[in-house]
Amino acid sequence: MILKKSLLASLFLLVVFWETANAQQDAQYTQYMFNTMSVNPAYAGSRGQLSIAGLYRSQWVGLEGAPQTFTFNLHSPIRNSNVGYGVSVVNDKIGDGTVQETYIDGLVSYTVDVSLEGKLSFGLKLGGNLLNLDFVQLRQREGFEEAVVADNIENRFSPNVGLGVYYHTNKFYVGLSAPNLLETEHFDNSNSDANAIDFLAKDRVNFYAIAGYVLDLNDNLKFKPALLTKVVGGAPLQVDFSANFLFAERFSFGAAYRWDAALSALAGFQITDQIMLGLAYDKETTDFGAKQFSNGSFEIFLRWELLRSFEKLVSPRFF
Repeated sequence: MILKKSLLASLFLLVVFWETANAQQDAQYTQYMFNTMSVNPAYAGSRGQLSIAGLYRSQWVGLEGAPQTFTFNLHSPIRNSNVGYGVSVVNDKIGDGTVQETYIDGLVSYTVDVSLEGKLSFGLKLGGNLLNLDFVQLRQREGFEEAVVADNIENRFSPNVGLGVYYHTNKFYVGLSAPNLLETEHFDNSNSDANAIDFLAKDRVNFYAIAGYVLDLNDNLKFKPALLTKVVGGAPLQVDFSANFLFAERFSFGAAYRWDAALSALAGFQITDQIMLGLAYDKETTDFGAKQFSNGSFEIFLRWELLRSFEKLVSPRFF
């Protein structure tokens, strides 16, 4: 079984390499409902106070070289204004650093009141990403000795810009965004070998649509269905459905389904008024998961907020 997983890992890295060269996608999250700023810059400042959050995702646990993603974001409204700001850092790693990409972005939003309860925000994201590809590690893997001939890429910077729009009330939200609009192409023409790979990566535009609604079932129980849809050229449509319950403003639990890909279980605990902990576990529904090549994927999410006054929250902590 160990040999089988090792060979599969080598095949997996080759597939990842081809995907990097043709149709690279943004990272995916099961707890997207708590990590909205990573996909929509208009969310910045919408919670009404300073909010700092981190998320770690381990994809396909048990498979050597599987992807790992870490996100960190900070955002807040500017006092006595309609402006919000934020900082977002996302790090994607595949293998032991064989493929690594880090996004560092600054965000700004502007919010207008469109009704007594409704607020409409427009967001702009400016920043870029650092790309690292280690072909030495790739050649050291079984079956890759002749497959890759190219120089390593170290901290190659590519600028980017993103846009988003986000509407919310105390019970409902909907948003549209494109976090990375520039389709950057990465080339390496330094190698004169005719067999060398000179086209390394192309970033595709990812379009996101998000929506959610909170229903009060009784004084102690809320129910929130939510949806995230991602569209990217050269890849299948991704649709995530989730349904979460919030009990006594402290405990959340629910399930999610990624269309034709995975089933997920979610749980969260509002430890204090300032600190929230979230957990998620995905089980693949594809042949990849059914054949037990991996033990699923998991996420852990932690958020801290500077609460000056709970009554001044722009939206309930459920989103």
